[in-house]
Amino acid sequence: MDQPGFDYHIDIPGTTIFDGKQAMKGYALNKMCYSFNAQKCRDAFVADEEGYMDQFGLNDQQKKAIRDRNVLDLIAAGGNIYYLAKFAGIFKLGVQDVGAQQTGVTTGEFRQKLLDAGK
Repeated sequence: MDQPGFDYHIDIPGTTIFDGKQAMKGYALNKMCYSFNAQKCRDAFVADEEGYMDQFGLNDQQKKAIRDRNVLDLIAAGGNIYYLAKFAGIFKLGVQDVGAQQTGVTTGEFRQKLLDAGK
């Protein structure tokens, strides 16, 4: 149901909108990342990443993004940022690491931007 005055077709350059189409595209990826709520699942993934991805039926785009640890590519592959946070946590990637990926700079440069903005 459309809300008056709300445009569901807004194009924000450089932004992947998580809508129904993206949710369907990323179902397997998000289901896998949701499993990381359990320590035994995180351990199983670390022990055999390829086998774990196959268990959930990830496609080639999703597998490549997982291998590359690239959160932006995971979002483009249908990943929901809330579930992807579970994946990022396995590798100790924090919000600043993801912010750095989003802005195309190193984590150190991103931190410095934050510090400079707070002055």
